[in-house]
Amino acid sequence: MENFKDRIAHGITRRDFVKRSALTAGAGLMAASLPVGASAFAAGNDELKVALVGCGGRGTGAANQALIADDGTRLVAMADAFRDRIDSSYQNLSNRWGESGRLDVPEERKFSGFNAYKDAIDLADVVILTTPPGFAPKHFEYAIQQGKHVFMEKPVATDVPGVRRVLEAGRLAKEKNLNVVVGLQRRYQNRYLDVLKRIQAGDVGRLISGQVYWNDGGVWVNERQPGQAEMDYQMRNWYYFTWLCGDHIVEQHIHNIDVANWFIGDYPVSAQGMGGREVRTGKDHGEIFDHHFVEFTYPNGQVIAAQCRHQPNTFARVDEFFQFTEGTVHAGRGVIRNWAGSSLYEHDESNDPNPYQVEHDVLFEAIRTGGEVNDSEIGAKATLSAIMGRMATYSGQVITWEAALNSNIVLVPDLLDWDMNPPVMPDENGRYPVAVPGVTQVI
Repeated sequence: MENFKDRIAHGITRRDFVKRSALTAGAGLMAASLPVGASAFAAGNDELKVALVGCGGRGTGAANQALIADDGTRLVAMADAFRDRIDSSYQNLSNRWGESGRLDVPEERKFSGFNAYKDAIDLADVVILTTPPGFAPKHFEYAIQQGKHVFMEKPVATDVPGVRRVLEAGRLAKEKNLNVVVGLQRRYQNRYLDVLKRIQAGDVGRLISGQVYWNDGGVWVNERQPGQAEMDYQMRNWYYFTWLCGDHIVEQHIHNIDVANWFIGDYPVSAQGMGGREVRTGKDHGEIFDHHFVEFTYPNGQVIAAQCRHQPNTFARVDEFFQFTEGTVHAGRGVIRNWAGSSLYEHDESNDPNPYQVEHDVLFEAIRTGGEVNDSEIGAKATLSAIMGRMATYSGQVITWEAALNSNIVLVPDLLDWDMNPPVMPDENGRYPVAVPGVTQVI
């Protein structure tokens, strides 16, 4: 089957593909030959109704990209835990799409609360899942059960039971011929795709080691308001709570860890590392660490050193660098050199499409043409890799893939309401429990 990611990333649009298909076979004949789940929209004429679940900045951007990707899309429903997030997202989308007729979300199709996702998903053909990652397994599972195509942001879970839930739903999606794209956008970026082709062609030999980074100054904080309920506070500061975010090694550094998995062509067999809270230690920073350093070992002996840090005024780097038997690959810059330092390849990205947009182009082309894209296993195993790293830093122990995959520690309650206490609560001084290496149990 033709690779949709490669084709669109290198400049062939959905419209081009549909036009060529119609010329060669006729859209009706093409649709008739496709599996039921894939053929409903293959003629390229039917409207695709889209629901947005998770109306923060990333969700708003993803909804915009879905509307750009396919002229036949219409946003028909929005859901979020908070009504004010729906309103701000809708206003932002209205600035571009308000007069187009394609932003069609009246009051009765704006749903808020913990169970709002079901109401929105039920109304759509394609679902955008951009909530805090702790909710992703339940939302994805429901969307697939209801027969929806899905764009889902990374990471896809914050605990291992959630990873297993996504893996199972992903298998069901394949059986139902449903398309799933996960927001690991480097896999849709020409710089990485072109470098990987040269790696696979043997231009630099065999990968032996690497270093991957997400070091920066950190993210936003929403101040606690007088009388604010604990659940409301944690939901509005979800990044600082492991049950909602996974810690930044999972929520952000997954991108770089996934590149290592992708270029090696496998997943780590073990992880060991260290981490803690040295700078970001306040009451308003929840329970997560501000730095992690992990060594991931792979089945053929490769070792990847992974580091991430949220500390202002420190060295910043978001990147991937690998050593091969015959040279080096600077993936973040698209540069390949031999060991003498001579350039073997330097990617020119001047005409490259936006990989965030390409993700949606790929998804909607697959839906329209009866193609197949299903990133659920990649997304789940990248998430598990990052969770292994967190387990290693929180515990100070060596964590194997098998031990991690069999973990039954549940971080996210299946049933939530605004009046209940979250899974983690502050002490009498307003401080949250923080993992202690050598003490904290993670398996």
